[in-house]
Amino acid sequence: MPLNTEKIDDAALALLYLTLHDDYRAWKGFDWDVLGRLHEKGMIHDPVGKTKSVVFTQEGRDRAKQLFETMFKE
Repeated sequence: MPLNTEKIDDAALALLYLTLHDDYRAWKGFDWDVLGRLHEKGMIHDPVGKTKSVVFTQEGRDRAKQLFETMFKE
């Protein structure tokens, strides 16, 4: 079944915002392919490493906040 990776990436970015801490860090509990695509799009810094969190870029944090509010705000 073909998947819409743009929608998957947007949902993952919004959910990363849910775990935001220290202003720009989020827990990285998502599929490596998704995190890799978000890195390629400039939304997060390189996710590869032993740390359990990723760091948003300014653009990524702004987009994540906008997506989070659009998808989940009542």
